Amino acid sequence: MQKTKKSVVKRFKVTATGKMIRRTPGFRHLLGAKSTKAKRRATRDKLVAPGHAAALIQCLPFAR
Repeated sequence: MQKTKKSVVKRFKVTATGKMIRRTPGFRHLLGAKSTKAKRRATRDKLVAPGHAAALIQCLPFAR
């Protein structure tokens, strides 16, 4: 029986269509140096590239 990789569960989410969603990195501190436009764009979730998503989905056996 394959176990769920907990580090992947905490960082990624699988959408209803099977795509992987991730947060934008680098936005927990030092926000004064970043532009308003960059901070606004960082609030949106990003799609994981398909090549990386294949390996991550294997770490989430119960997310389908």
